[in-house]
Amino acid sequence: MTEKTYPVTEEELFRFAELGRQSSTFTVLRHARIAERMGLSGTDHKTFDLVIQAGGPLTAGRIAGLTGLSTGAVTGVIDRLEKVGLVRRVRDPEDRRKVLVEVVPGVAERFAPLFESAFDTLRELLAQFSPAERKVIERYQNVMLEELRAEVMGNSRPA
Repeated sequence: MTEKTYPVTEEELFRFAELGRQSSTFTVLRHARIAERMGLSGTDHKTFDLVIQAGGPLTAGRIAGLTGLSTGAVTGVIDRLEKVGLVRRVRDPEDRRKVLVEVVPGVAERFAPLFESAFDTLRELLAQFSPAERKVIERYQNVMLEELRAEVMGNSRPA
């Protein structure tokens, strides 16, 4: 079944584009600040986040696929994350020739306080919207995330 579509005016398109642009800019700046407090670059910080989200050890190739970075760039990121004690390289128990990258146990919790204000702000912001409005916002965010993920992973045209 295809989703119903509705016309979008040029004015709406430009308004949403500008909101997206500003949101993206301030999100990057927020995460750059957090990364700095962690002793990381923005790319290293967000790659670390993707490794955490994976919920288990990953190969460097899988990390490259998730981030859209080259395998050479991923090797540098892993080296830096390992150097600051956030991840470690381990042998794959099923194929000892493979090396996996895993998050050092307990390290994610160490940085949780850096995100507390963001959660507090999000809670306050969401409280301004009805449950029905939140569902629309969540649907929009999920669709946008799918598009961004496809673009980063090379499955879509750049926006």
